Amino acid sequence: MLKIAVPILGEDDRIRNYLEALTQTGAEPVTGKDICPKNCDGLLLPGGIDVDPSLYGQEKAPETEFDRALDDLQLDMFQRFLALDRPIFGICRGHQVINVALGGTLIQHLPTVKNHKEFSLHNDNIHACTAEPDSLLAGVYGTRFTVNSSHHQGVDRPGDGLRVVLRSDDGVVEAMEHESLPVCCVQFHPERMAFRHSREDTVDGSLLFRLFLKNCGLKAK
Repeated sequence: MLKIAVPILGEDDRIRNYLEALTQTGAEPVTGKDICPKNCDGLLLPGGIDVDPSLYGQEKAPETEFDRALDDLQLDMFQRFLALDRPIFGICRGHQVINVALGGTLIQHLPTVKNHKEFSLHNDNIHACTAEPDSLLAGVYGTRFTVNSSHHQGVDRPGDGLRVVLRSDDGVVEAMEHESLPVCCVQFHPERMAFRHSREDTVDGSLLFRLFLKNCGLKAK
């Protein structure tokens, strides 16, 4: 069974949906802060709190909240998995961590935040997106599809080697793929569009977990 690292500090019930999605897709999640990358087949960077804006050269905005210890842990794990050429998948915060790790910047509070922030803890917003025709996402979902949304920040300048492959109708970067490395990331939440969280008004998020694990399996061989 493939082992997927999910680096977190202590117990965090907020990542339960990510762990469930990995388990349902046939992987064994490995959590915590003392993960050995050599013993794992891939890295999942989950959603969560904002990234420290000093890491991308900005002063903190009033709306920004961060945990620098978590930033340091996940940025270190990103570099270690990258050095091993292991697949990396980022979701929401993870999407932003990857961008910052590769030298990109973030918008600390989107001007169109009302289109992207969840209505409530258990009721995500939804919106349509357009994908680049030659992207992995287009291969899975086509070039036009609907996703959920629960964030107030977004990618500004993409990091080195990252290509924007999906945008919402208001221009927010919803997904990126690296030009040469096994790295991809999404701003939306596929774990809340999959398995027991499947919904009729969005695409099936489980397909992205299956694609990620397929890539991990190819690298593991």
